[in-house]
Amino acid sequence: MQSARKVDRGATEPGCPVEAGPDGVWRVRGLAAGRAVLRSTDTVQAGLGVQTVEKLPPSIRRPVLYRDGSEHQQYRRQTAKFFTPRRVEQHYRGLMVEIAERQLDVLRCDGEAELSTLSFRLAVDVAAAVTGLTESRPGIDARLERFFPEKFGRHGFTSIDGIRWFVRQNAQFLGIYLKDVRPAIRPRRRARRDDLISHLLDEGCRDGEILGEVITFAAAGMVTTREFIKVAAWHLFTDQGLRIQYRESPEPDRLALLHELLRLEPVVGNLGRRTTAALTVSSGDATVTIPAGALVDVDVSAANLDPDAVGADPGAVRPARPLAPGVAPAALSFGDGPHRCPGAHVAIQESDIFLTRLLALPGIRMSSPPRVAMKPDISAYELRGLRVAADPVRA
Repeated sequence: MQSARKVDRGATEPGCPVEAGPDGVWRVRGLAAGRAVLRSTDTVQAGLGVQTVEKLPPSIRRPVLYRDGSEHQQYRRQTAKFFTPRRVEQHYRGLMVEIAERQLDVLRCDGEAELSTLSFRLAVDVAAAVTGLTESRPGIDARLERFFPEKFGRHGFTSIDGIRWFVRQNAQFLGIYLKDVRPAIRPRRRARRDDLISHLLDEGCRDGEILGEVITFAAAGMVTTREFIKVAAWHLFTDQGLRIQYRESPEPDRLALLHELLRLEPVVGNLGRRTTAALTVSSGDATVTIPAGALVDVDVSAANLDPDAVGADPGAVRPARPLAPGVAPAALSFGDGPHRCPGAHVAIQESDIFLTRLLALPGIRMSSPPRVAMKPDISAYELRGLRVAADPVRA
């Protein structure tokens, strides 16, 4: 059966579950094997810019994304309270509704808008509330947009490109620190609040360390949520039956449909790990041992189509599909193991709140389909130019 995917990532078949490539990188395409790699305590983070973090002085605490072992587990236990479904319901749902309506007012007024702008403003404001970036100067969305460029430069001082990249990124770091992070830290030093920055201050973190954590959560909570909202909207606008099903379903069924769309369209398509000891994983009916010190590429986009894990017709949109034991509704799209995305429920909830209200607007339609651009450095897609239109509100 033909895949319903909008984003073309090449072959849709999982292929060999585990194999070593000619470049020495072990590629994992089976879901069970990928989950085992991500859950193993004998692997460490090897992607998402870890090469830059490794060059930091030992005295600087690494952001949680780049920590492993007991230190990472302790941090996740301490911060888990900020992302629970109960907290989202009690603390953030009202805010999500308010922000979504504020963004849709722009569409109601103008009659047409860039969906990327509306969804990014939503994601920025929600993530800001969770982290504590509530005293930012105007323009935080533009600053974050500049920080995550279309193409990542070469690291190091061995080339002009590397030097330019270093200067550029440090300028962006400084701008976010001066206009977003430092204004948030100052009042929280005087009186703690119930947010992530206050927790980091209680942990004794310095300003630079807090900046690193905030940037990490910005990448996870803002940019990826924006892209998922756009790709989900693209599916719903181009499939009338799916759109009707979504609009007429109760919330649990809508969330299940969004998880299914995320399974098909993972925002980050590959996750990198490095083994610290020999690791044995399943490969079909056999087992394979990945040696210590090996670089492992977990191909999320392929693993999410593994029929042994997600059933028949893995490329189809079927929210109620039977899954193998232990398989999450979005498969590996939120990762797995110690580094599984802590804000998974936040992202799905705000996406649903925004999309249900967007699709309820009179005359809502997609006026311009998106162009798909890929960021090969992080194996992620970016949808550009998706515009939506609605009947203007009459005074």
